[in-house]
Amino acid sequence: MNLSRRDFNRLTALGLAAQLTPALATRLVAQTTSDRKIGYAVIGLGRISNLFMAGVQNSANSKITALVSGHPEKAAMYAEKYGVPKSSIYTYENMEALRDNKAVEAVYVGLPNSMHAEYTIRSAKAGKNVLCEKPMSVSVAEAEAMIDACKTANVKLMIAYRLHLEPTNLRAIQLIRDGSIGKIQSIQSTYGFNCGAGEWRLDKAMAGGGPLMDVGIYCLNATRYLTGEEPSEFSAYAYSDPNDPRFTTVEESLNWISKFPSGIVASCNTTYGAPMEGYFRVFGSHGWVQATPAFNYDGLHLTAEFFKPGGKFTAIDEPNLEKNPIDFTREADHFSNCVLNNLTPVTPGEEGLRDMKYIREIYRSAGIKFS
Repeated sequence: MNLSRRDFNRLTALGLAAQLTPALATRLVAQTTSDRKIGYAVIGLGRISNLFMAGVQNSANSKITALVSGHPEKAAMYAEKYGVPKSSIYTYENMEALRDNKAVEAVYVGLPNSMHAEYTIRSAKAGKNVLCEKPMSVSVAEAEAMIDACKTANVKLMIAYRLHLEPTNLRAIQLIRDGSIGKIQSIQSTYGFNCGAGEWRLDKAMAGGGPLMDVGIYCLNATRYLTGEEPSEFSAYAYSDPNDPRFTTVEESLNWISKFPSGIVASCNTTYGAPMEGYFRVFGSHGWVQATPAFNYDGLHLTAEFFKPGGKFTAIDEPNLEKNPIDFTREADHFSNCVLNNLTPVTPGEEGLRDMKYIREIYRSAGIKFS
């Protein structure tokens, strides 16, 4: 199935593009829509939540209807910006009152990693559907508890892997599934940055781990959706500068190799010690495809070459001109559609749980404790 970028944008509205089958595309076209908008309570008002709220501004089926924060002045500022009534501003202590707010059908959890499980479970018990940022949790047990809580409450749980809905990444998946580059042999992927001192990401108690949990997870998850396989083996190596006070509780850098059942080998690197562009490159028997950058909020760029018998080849060069925060608009559109039409999100809790289990194996191989 050959799809244009416009086709991908249409498909991603319901999260079906990653499946890339004509039957699902037909279901998409036939899907009924609703004029009703899903109201979101945003829990935590940091940088990522700010991007999500900006994205919701452009959503066709979502709106911000409540805020949960420990900072009254910040909450008042965002309430005025997004038209949230003062009566719908909550603290972390009284957020259970969301149960009685009929204007809220879903929550967005944009808190530090160590708080994801608690506030997902509390939201589920309040009867609200949950869109939770990645990484899903700081342990496998927490991830399992989050899934159980949402199932018990009969609410939906989606982990915010926005790239499962992003056209450049979906285009790479399509080229691989179409066989354009032949049989996949190997993948390379990196992502990292120089983390400033004092960031909560450097505190294991809040983050659960270092760059693997924060940006390395993009590489890990990408190798899975690019191959369409689940990894079977890991080997990993971590390093921290003993003279750098930033890395007393989390690793500075981590490199790992994943082996897949088909024989594909993926080599990934992540760091908090240096700028490292987030990219992937997939090598096949008849060519290659790469996205550089691959994981940013905008500016993504896909290139590829396919080699044919007789020396012929095809080259692709597709810059993505979309602007931030369109990824978050797509994310809200998709989850709201799932709530409105009782659909399973493209990245449910089980997707986040799988990554938590793989992160545990990577850390174990690197000699780092992770539960």
